[in-house]
Amino acid sequence: MKGEPVFRLALVVIARNESAHIGRLLHSVKPWVDEMLVLDTGSTDDTRRVAAAAGARVADFIWCDDFSVARNRALELADADWHLVLDADEWLIAGGETLAALRQQAPTFVGTLDLLDHFNDGQARVARSRLSRVLPGAVRYGGRVHEQPLHALPVQALNLQVGHDGYLPDRLAQKKGRNKALLAQALAQNPKDAYLHYQMGKDLSVYDDYANAEFHFGQAAELARTDSAWWLDLVARRLFGLKQLKQHALAVQWAQTQLDICAESPDFFFALGDLLLDWAADEPAEADSLLPVIEDAWRRCLEIGERPDLSGAVAGRGSHLAAHNLALVLEGTGRSVEATALLQAYTA
Repeated sequence: MKGEPVFRLALVVIARNESAHIGRLLHSVKPWVDEMLVLDTGSTDDTRRVAAAAGARVADFIWCDDFSVARNRALELADADWHLVLDADEWLIAGGETLAALRQQAPTFVGTLDLLDHFNDGQARVARSRLSRVLPGAVRYGGRVHEQPLHALPVQALNLQVGHDGYLPDRLAQKKGRNKALLAQALAQNPKDAYLHYQMGKDLSVYDDYANAEFHFGQAAELARTDSAWWLDLVARRLFGLKQLKQHALAVQWAQTQLDICAESPDFFFALGDLLLDWAADEPAEADSLLPVIEDAWRRCLEIGERPDLSGAVAGRGSHLAAHNLALVLEGTGRSVEATALLQAYTA
């Protein structure tokens, strides 16, 4: 009968002590999939009960310090034509119809979704990234931590939007040290893996360990290709970390090598303006020469505009956040009328 599902779609989740969040995920996805498989890796709370009550099939797994092994076991148990791979601290925002449509599509490609990472750096922010999370049934993962699907299939961007709040302060405190230990093990085995260095730098910087983060970001910058999907995010994060370390001259020297590569990234120019402003604040004698460059950086953000398609893009850096910072410079240099007009134009 026309319209009946041809291919089976399953949500696949690995979870531990996620009773406070997993219900949100399961209820958001349940109307659009044929099954939900939750692989519990050793919960001591009500994760299993909450998941089962939401309609998931729950299986147990003895944790072995390897996310790929756990993911692959969950995929094996789900055994569907299509697998939607999400974490318990994520939830479907939009795109249910796109998921449902997969039941009529042969699993011949890997699908990416738009992940909105909620974090707080003093204010609530959202960063975006495109991740391969819709997998044909035979695809499996590799990597002990920050695991990646291994395949040679075409990749297709799907109209799916997923939220994630695992980087909010209370959630970060609960996870502190977990990924660092696993990344250290992985790097001991693969010391020249640029992606692992990038992920270690991210993990360390999230917990304000900027000195050690810079070592790993520096290694990633030396080892990685500049067309890596995460390169722009690496550049912006490294500039922020170097600012925190007060290594302004080194940061500017490196940023100059990235001008062409990052020419269409508002996050790059935002980080550059932020770095230079910090330098000007520390070295008032240099402020007169730095302020025009700072102003140009934030004007460039506004010229580019929002680029949510770029991995790691933070909402507002191509619009109201850049406008706010630029207005402060305009106000401080006697151009209050222009500052006011700018703020009015970019009221969030």
